[in-house]
Amino acid sequence: MSNPLTGLRIAGFPGRYLQGPGALAALGTLVKEMGAARPVLISDDIVESTVGDAVRASLAGAGLTATRLRFGGECTRPAIAQLTAQASAAQADAIVALGGGKTIDTAKGVARALGTRLLVAPTVASNDAPTSRLIVIYDDAHRLVGVDALTRNPDVVLVDSAVIVQAPVRFFRAGIGDALSKRFEADQCRRAGGLNFFGGLPPETAQVLADRCYAVLTAHGVDAIEAVSRRQCTPAVESVIEATVLLSGLGFESGGLSISHALTRGFTTIPAFAQALHGETVAFGTLVQRVLEQPGEAGVRAHAALLAQLGLPASFEALGQAQLSDEELARIGAATMTTSYIGNFDHPLDAAIVARGLVEADRIGRAARAP
Repeated sequence: MSNPLTGLRIAGFPGRYLQGPGALAALGTLVKEMGAARPVLISDDIVESTVGDAVRASLAGAGLTATRLRFGGECTRPAIAQLTAQASAAQADAIVALGGGKTIDTAKGVARALGTRLLVAPTVASNDAPTSRLIVIYDDAHRLVGVDALTRNPDVVLVDSAVIVQAPVRFFRAGIGDALSKRFEADQCRRAGGLNFFGGLPPETAQVLADRCYAVLTAHGVDAIEAVSRRQCTPAVESVIEATVLLSGLGFESGGLSISHALTRGFTTIPAFAQALHGETVAFGTLVQRVLEQPGEAGVRAHAALLAQLGLPASFEALGQAQLSDEELARIGAATMTTSYIGNFDHPLDAAIVARGLVEADRIGRAARAP
């Protein structure tokens, strides 16, 4: 039977996106608009202590009370199953995700299992998980083991920028690292005739969004990082949050991924690298992709200099381990080649080519940071 999606351009978007200082105050109104009466909140203990009272006050203002479920720290299949059972017992008709990427993906898994509405309120801007329907699954050792998907994107994405700037600046910087890749990955997916995460051809809109994302980050990234380090919510910060959460998410999901993200599968096979944030590994992965794209060493050096300017990893050492053995390089290359989107590239790749790209990116990245 032929696939009815073949040859179609497809894009997907969250139902609604809201961003600004104090946005969490609108949560109760939004949950009520969804027709929900028994919302379940999923958050970790740190987020609960930070915004839990404000969230419950917003819900109470809309005449709602919520059951809060505790997220334990890792998005695994057992964790999703356990929280699904608890949410089912609470007769949840809406899931509210409060926290970072792992919390959000776990909440997506619960909403998927129960078929409920999903509202996402990120408390960090460390990646673009809030807008997408993808659920990235790890094991307890933080090794990536699979990717599931919701039937639709989140119903609401609610980004309180006043909350975002209170988080450690490392998370904000990692979000930039994750988003910087989307211009290059969407371009490679299009060149290779690859499919996006809806099983269709990337529409031109996706590349426009990915390009705009990159333009915002290069124009405002440094100023925004400096402002967040002072916990200030400036116009530059607002622009970068929109780029790292919304534009990046739309750019990758409708535009497709390539080597930068494929490498995250390989990097998690190295225990020291597995401790890095997702956006930190993607930042270095993008440098590797640039090496393999062969734009000339000047082009690669320019990208390494940009990473250095933004304080993002551009070498093995910056990810947590200064040297990699031949066996470790081969392991990263082999795991990277298992991803579904590694073929989204304009010339053939294999594990050995990826390993050589890693070594060359490390060399150029170390030089970019040399005094």
